Amino acid sequence: MHPREWIEVRPHGVYCKVGDFYIDPMQPVERAVVTHGHADHARAGHGHVWATVETLAIMRARYGEDHAGTEHPLAYGEQANIGDVTLSLHPAGHILGSAQAWLEHAGTSIVFSGDYKRRPDPTCAPFEPVPCDVFVTEATFALPVFRHPPLEDEIARLLVSLEQFPERCHLIGVYALGKCQRMICALRAAGYQETIYLHGAMQRLCKLYESFGIALGPWEVVTSENAKTLAGKIVLCPPSALQDRWSRKLPDVLTAAASGWMRIRARARQKGVELPLVVSDHADWDELTHTLVDVGAPEVWVTHGRDDALVYYAQQHGFKAQALHLLGYEDDSE
Repeated sequence: MHPREWIEVRPHGVYCKVGDFYIDPMQPVERAVVTHGHADHARAGHGHVWATVETLAIMRARYGEDHAGTEHPLAYGEQANIGDVTLSLHPAGHILGSAQAWLEHAGTSIVFSGDYKRRPDPTCAPFEPVPCDVFVTEATFALPVFRHPPLEDEIARLLVSLEQFPERCHLIGVYALGKCQRMICALRAAGYQETIYLHGAMQRLCKLYESFGIALGPWEVVTSENAKTLAGKIVLCPPSALQDRWSRKLPDVLTAAASGWMRIRARARQKGVELPLVVSDHADWDELTHTLVDVGAPEVWVTHGRDDALVYYAQQHGFKAQALHLLGYEDDSE
């Protein structure tokens, strides 16, 4: 039985009919498999949640101990049966605890990659290609213009700016979950051992990462008492805080942002970013296309992003490919 016969798209998200569960549902459901802790994939209120130990810890930290009725923690590679489906989770290399979901039923298998990247990252387990019949890939940066530079180069640019402008506080917009901790580790690897200052919204997740053995070195939260002393220091904050009232208490701010979208200079200028750092936790164009080969699934479904470009590429290179949002509507269109 081909996965298209037991996987469909519903208003709440991708639904597995033979297991009666959703993958990364957008609304509370009775049974959910959650690939990672970012809010667009992990929501509170599910009856049962299958996820990695780390992802469940992230969900508790963000949503409270009662975020779900029952947790079902899975180690990477451990199998569980949900209805008539066998489930296992495998590293996605996106953030701490991120996973690909491998589903098998009636002799056929499908892998939902969630979000993933292929670059080394000490804050999470590296992506693992998982053989399957159908591979579901993200397409966030699925255009040839998106070719991420080495992380070390972007960190070097940041440190050069710090040397050139020692009187300015370098305020960097980063996501609190994943990007913040990865940037800290990259700075440490580059030899920067000074205290790094954090917006209060970063504190809980940094402590969580440390509880899983991720060493971040010295860091402190920005307070009204120390804010004026942070000239020449690095401060990490949510992207939304770059231009709000909170940032005004910092001295002579040089605004930076770490994101794959910083490849688009017009977007950086629009957001008032002086130092755009191209740092992404998603695969770039080359990594997306190489992953299709590495996984080797004959059929590819593409979701959330520039699905048109990646579908076209896959079809031109011998894969049977389509956008995930078309699934479940094929009969009507025919």
